[in-house]
Amino acid sequence: MVERKLAALDVAEDAIIYSSGMAAFVGLLMAKLSAGDEIVFFDQCYHRSREFCYKHMSRFGVKTHQVKTGDFEAMEAAINSRTKMIVSESPTNPHLTVIDLEQFVALGKATNVETLIDATLATPYNIRPIEYGVDYVWHSATKYMGGHNDLLAGVICGSTEKLAEVRKLRGVLGGINSPHNMYLLERGLKTFALRMERHNENGLKVAEFLESHPRVERVFYPGIESHPSYSVAKRSMKGFGGLVTFLVRDADWKQTAAVIDACRIPKIAPSLGGVESLIEQPLVMSYFDYAPADREKFGIYDNMIRMACGIEDSQDLIADLKQALEA
Repeated sequence: MVERKLAALDVAEDAIIYSSGMAAFVGLLMAKLSAGDEIVFFDQCYHRSREFCYKHMSRFGVKTHQVKTGDFEAMEAAINSRTKMIVSESPTNPHLTVIDLEQFVALGKATNVETLIDATLATPYNIRPIEYGVDYVWHSATKYMGGHNDLLAGVICGSTEKLAEVRKLRGVLGGINSPHNMYLLERGLKTFALRMERHNENGLKVAEFLESHPRVERVFYPGIESHPSYSVAKRSMKGFGGLVTFLVRDADWKQTAAVIDACRIPKIAPSLGGVESLIEQPLVMSYFDYAPADREKFGIYDNMIRMACGIEDSQDLIADLKQALEA
């Protein structure tokens, strides 16, 4: 029943639920790729999905290419007769780059390559990639769809025909979710639209505040005109989500951590998409074991903060950020 509801949200024929977002991604690739195949990523994709391909799919003879996010010429140049899939997030995390899905789909069709979009941050409330012709849409339902930071789930949406072999392999790999988690996910879907309205509202207001603050060097949010993806986002998205990333001006990683520690409302935690606001330093939470050159390559800066705005009062969130930045 929950699969049918998730498929309906994404205007897809079918949906397959897994025990986590990564389990869904792994299940899809294991069903679709074989030794000798190749896959092309835009480089701002979730670091664990890149890691799975580079470190693990490579052991089974699958080659991964990575190109600059949004550079369709580079992606086209990386595609060859062995390429089976092109992959991107939209928007990306934590830079919030929005992909031109019309170009993405056109490239896939022109080269006879399947397309996969991780739309976790957008959710079907803000964009539905299948309406553009994307073959597979991937969500970590742990985030906005569950909405309460109390479950893990992942989902792949697409056509019934293309997902048939994926569903069969799910039973072999064993990434099945529990009945109680399905109850929790269905409960979350009942308030999904209401929550997304508030996430969109809070994200935009917080981003606008941060852009005006003298202690903030740069804000990454596709709903403000300074973001490189603003025009694409404005054209293709209903709203811009609750995730806001920003750089603290003239701060090292310890000073940046001090700003986070001074916040009183958002909790320091991974994940996003719940009713509570969460805040983190990507350097510390996800990239601390990366070499500085690798962090810079992926655009992860020492002074970067990622805030997932919940559904609290936006003025409370802004007041809290203001006192933390000025503390």
